[in-house]
Parts: sequence; C-alpha cells; structure tokens
Amino acid sequence: MEKFIIYQAFTRLFGNKNNTNKPSGTIRENGCGKFNDFTSEAFNGIKELGTTHIWYTGIIEHASKTGYPEFGIQASPAEIVKGQAGSPYAIRDYYDVCPDLAENIPERMKEFENLVQRTHEAGLKVIIDFVPNHVSRGYKSDSKPESVFCFGEHDNQSDAFNPNNNFYYIPGQLLRLPNIPDAYQPDVYSEFPAKVTGNDCFSANPGDHDWYETVKLNYGVDYLNGHTKHFSPIPNTWYKMLEVLTFWASKEIDGFRCDMAEMVPVEFWEWVIPEIKSRFPSVIFIAEVYNPQLYREYINKGKFDYLYDKVGLYDTLKGVLQGRQSATDITKCWQDIDDIKQHMLNFLENHDEQRIASDFFIKDPFTIIPALVISTCLNPGPYMHYFAQELGETAADAEGFSGFDGRTTIFDYWGVKSQQNWMNNGKFDGGQLTDEQKRLRQLYVDILNFARTEKCVSEGMFYGLQWANKDNPEYDNDKIYSFLRYTTEEVLIFICNFSDEIKVVNLEIPEDAKEMSGLKGLCHCKGEKISFNFGSTDIEFAQKRFLRINHEVEAKDVLIYRIRK
Repeated sequence: MEKFIIYQAFTRLFGNKNNTNKPSGTIRENGCGKFNDFTSEAFNGIKELGTTHIWYTGIIEHASKTGYPEFGIQASPAEIVKGQAGSPYAIRDYYDVCPDLAENIPERMKEFENLVQRTHEAGLKVIIDFVPNHVSRGYKSDSKPESVFCFGEHDNQSDAFNPNNNFYYIPGQLLRLPNIPDAYQPDVYSEFPAKVTGNDCFSANPGDHDWYETVKLNYGVDYLNGHTKHFSPIPNTWYKMLEVLTFWASKEIDGFRCDMAEMVPVEFWEWVIPEIKSRFPSVIFIAEVYNPQLYREYINKGKFDYLYDKVGLYDTLKGVLQGRQSATDITKCWQDIDDIKQHMLNFLENHDEQRIASDFFIKDPFTIIPALVISTCLNPGPYMHYFAQELGETAADAEGFSGFDGRTTIFDYWGVKSQQNWMNNGKFDGGQLTDEQKRLRQLYVDILNFARTEKCVSEGMFYGLQWANKDNPEYDNDKIYSFLRYTTEEVLIFICNFSDEIKVVNLEIPEDAKEMSGLKGLCHCKGEKISFNFGSTDIEFAQKRFLRINHEVEAKDVLIYRIRK
C-alpha cells in the first residue's frame, strides 16, 4: 500500500507572479493565482516532492470584496468579509468556483474541470474542501441546479431552532457586527433576525475573534436545550449537503478535506459518507478534527478515512523543536492512536499554522529534519505538505486582515516571495532560488520520497525504543528519539537528534525488539547508513552490535540504519 503525500496548494496564492504586495491591496494591485497556473511544469515540480495528491484549497466560491458585475457576480458586503479576498471558508455558493481563479470568468467551471483533468493526466489525485459547518452571511447560490432550494429559503425565522430550518436564529434581535458600532447605518449589511455565528456564537453581537463573517448550519441539534438531536425524519440540511457532495464528486475529484468536521454531528457523516461512496467508491474523506476523544467515533462511526493528528503529534513536535517539551513526549503520541494509526494524517505546516521558518516557530528551516522524518515515518498514514514549506517560507509580512502572525494569509491577495522564486515566471524550475532554498528543497525531496517509497514505512511494523533507553546514561531522552520500522525483509533503525549539538548515542535495542523485527540470530548482515544531510554509506553489522550500536548523530539531524536480513 502506497503512502499518501498530500501537497496543499492555496490556489489563490500558488501561481501569483505579482510582487507588488500592498497591504490589503485589491486583486488588481496585488494579483491572484489562477487555475491555469498549474501547468505540466508545475506538476513535475510538485511530483518531485513525492506528491500523490494535491489539495486545491479555496476552490469553491466564497465571500469576497471583489465583484464582477459584468458577469452578474457582485462583491459581498464589506462588513462580512475578512480581508480583501475573503476567507475560503465563508462559502457563498456551494455550486460554483471562485471567479478570481479563472482567466475567463464565464468559463470558470470549465477551467476547474480542465484542472482536474490535467492533474489526473499528471498522475496525481485531486482533493478539494468541503465546508459543512457554516456558510457566508448573505449566502445565495446563483449556480445551483434548478431542482435545489437555497439554504434558508424555506426557514421559519421566528423559531430559534427548528429541525426543518437550515440556520439557527436569534428572534427579535438585529445582528450587530463588531466593525459596525451602529447597525442601523444605511448602506451597510443588515440581518434581522440575527443568525447564529459559525463558531457556535449564539449571540446577536459576535466579537472580533468570532467567525462573524459566517452563519452556522443546522443539522438537527438543539444546542440551547441539552444538545437534543432531531435526526428523524432526516433534517433538510442533510439532504442539501448530500446534493453538494454529489455535485463535486461528479466532477471526478478524488477526495474531500472536511473543514471543522467535529462541529457537525457524527451521525450526519455516518449517513452521508456511505451514500457518496456507494456512487463514488474511491473518493476519500479527510476530517479536520481536533478533539482526540472524538477520533475513534469519527473513524468508526463517522466513516472518515483520515483525521488530522494536530493536537497529538504536530503540537508535540512543535514543543520539542522549541525546547518546551522532551522528545520522550513523542511516545505518548503514537501510543494514544496506535490502534487507528493508519487513519491519522500528519503535517508540520498548513494554512492554519505558523510557517516553520517564521519568527514564531523555529526560524531556521533546516532544523526541521528530525521532526519531518518522524512526521512522515512514525506511522503509515498520509503526510500533508504546504506549498513553499520546502523553500523555507517565512511569512514575514503583515499582508492585511491577519497581520504579522507567521502565517501565510488566507484573507488577502498576496505574492509569496519564496514561491515566486521557485516558479521563476512560470517555468517552475527553481531558477530564482537561493542556494540555501535549493538545498532545503532537496532535503524535502529526499525525505518525502524516502517516506513514500519505503515499504517499512508504508506497510511495516513499528517498535519504539525510547523506553528501552530511559535509564541509558549514553542516551539523551530529552533530545533523542529512536524507533524501528520493519518488514520480513529488512529493518530501519531511526535515531533523531533534536539537539543543537552533535550527540554520541549508545543505543540499546532490547531482546524482544530483536525477536519481533527478525534481527535476532543474524550473525552478519549488510546494511546502509543514511543521513539526509551527509548521504549514505554501506556498512556491515555483526550480531554483537545489535544490542548496542554506537552512533554520532549530527545536530538537528537523523541517522537511519537499513539492515537487510
């Protein structure tokens, strides 16, 4: 079974060649990437990273301050748009694509369909967002099939909760947005009665940090009365979302990344995912779920193929890299999800998280090697990579709405400098990369392809060595993490050094590890010593060295021993 490597491309930013970068600039000032930026050259560069799937982020039409009135597309009211371009998670039409991404706006859906076809011809699979929990304020679809009714079209707005409504309401109260002190001003967005905000803010006065640009969808849960569930008969919202998923699955996409899936009742997923897979059996579903107590429910009952491992491995690796946690804490990460490890998706960057090379994370992108190897090789589940991560993107700009926070903006139009260096005006040959960026990219190429192609990683068994070295005076438990992955043919021994110093490690491999992995009884065998910074060399092992292997591991590096049986 091949390990998935998912490349997340923030579509609006990926191919943008404009380097004006005016804070809060318009699309005409700062430019915007297009579907057509994904050329054969771009795909070749993406595939060099071992990529198997591309997650095109921000495809579906969302609220924006940019309008195209000549094509019947009006700008959203400014009061309910964050930034100039708007959040891709404030959907304003589930049945259309973002017009910003098209060269020929009337043909925008055809351009997206061509993108799907080009991606498949390049040997890659397509993932897009499904945003089930909320929509933009003022949602109105002008592209839906005639047989489909719009969300909220038949709601009884006098009911705070009604299982037949698509939205929740705050009867008798006018919405007061945080950026409009007087909601009665003319020519501003008005909403009466106020709808409940997307992050479960049951107030007519959402704050600056609420998702005030969105409205929560009603799946039949009465949140203000004991979270009572009204799932029989099936709520109207469920059927509408089945229609949305069917619409996009019919475009021959290969998977959905489901935004904030845990804010939607698991019973909906239990119903809708089998419905979709009965017609599109190869489509995968990835859940953004942050509560570890819900992991098994959303896999076993909700039928998700993969879940984010954010609160576990990502947060722990970040803590270890920043010196706030011990490497030994990684053990709990795999122990907590050992029975569902094949369903857990790992990452070190995405659109929600700070860039590794930012001032807010670890600054030096080369120090990521031990975390990257662990994130890609600790378990057989997918690994997700964010565009320009391999280039050491620093996100050192205050682009607009989100400000200077170490994240690449999802709200504004912008040119990502490191990405533009790699794009080299559309050649996608890295022609403008610095020597350091080239070296970093090659490290990612080597590590991601290693993780994807190694049978020990995708199909092999795992054995953690940390416990066996807890009392070892020649092993720094806070800075070193080690483990085995093995098949019937070979064993990989990983020694990961998070320290700023070279570490001499006298690793103990216990008897049961040798027994389980097949090392026991081997008198002599050939092996390979792999260092991503310093290449690899062939070595020969004798049986006595399996109990204690003496290593010198470079700072912020990993040694991998491949032992062939």
